[in-house]
Amino acid sequence: MGGVNTEDKAATRGHPSYVWRAGQERRFQLVRQWTKLHNRRVLDVGCGVGMYTQAFLRHTPHVFGVEIEHERAMEARGRALGVTQAVGERLPFSNGAFDVVFSHEVLEHVKDDRTCVEEMVRVARPGGCLLIFVPNRLYPFETHGIFWRGQYHFGNVPLVNWLPTSLRDRLAPHVRAYTSRDLRCLFEGLPARIVHHTQIYPGYDNIVARTAALGSLLRSVTYTLEQTLLRAFGLSHFLVVEKEGCSSGDAKRPG
Repeated sequence: MGGVNTEDKAATRGHPSYVWRAGQERRFQLVRQWTKLHNRRVLDVGCGVGMYTQAFLRHTPHVFGVEIEHERAMEARGRALGVTQAVGERLPFSNGAFDVVFSHEVLEHVKDDRTCVEEMVRVARPGGCLLIFVPNRLYPFETHGIFWRGQYHFGNVPLVNWLPTSLRDRLAPHVRAYTSRDLRCLFEGLPARIVHHTQIYPGYDNIVARTAALGSLLRSVTYTLEQTLLRAFGLSHFLVVEKEGCSSGDAKRPG
């Protein structure tokens, strides 16, 4: 949106994935485990500069994306021609247009997350699959920075998400973080069923780049935690939802 400066964009709309590294590839492989991609029609909602949009092209030529920021949309279009500028609350597509609808760390930034979810369900075909990543309220760091004394401070801030909601939202009014119940409630009353819901830990790519041994240790420990109840403290929720109305959908069990 015109007139929004760089700092405001970082605060209210976050930073998209600018490079493709192990953390992004790991998330993409999760998507592949839980839905069919070959020759499917895919929509990437809030596609940023198109890193995931481009990844979907490995499996299907029918890839589309929407992005609110004009500059990012134009960069993404260089990777996938089906990208257009639009907001998630008003997707410019017909009902049931897509087999797969993907949203990566976007719902926390939109003005109306419920309306955005309604739109994603609308454009999915019956039996189609929605795959969603959003920040986890139980993760011990707020990764989108905070506002302190009227100034925005970007970075990982510990324990903000564990504060009472009134205090948390004063420090981070620009971004949501979801409990499991918060996320599931977004789909209440919609023609959709939750197929899979878990939490995942970070990729630690920056740490690996600086200190490979430490990064590898963190991956080993926290990826093991994903197989236990302590996954509840992971960085992000990963939710797989199937649009109702078809007896045989695209969502699948991994393996």
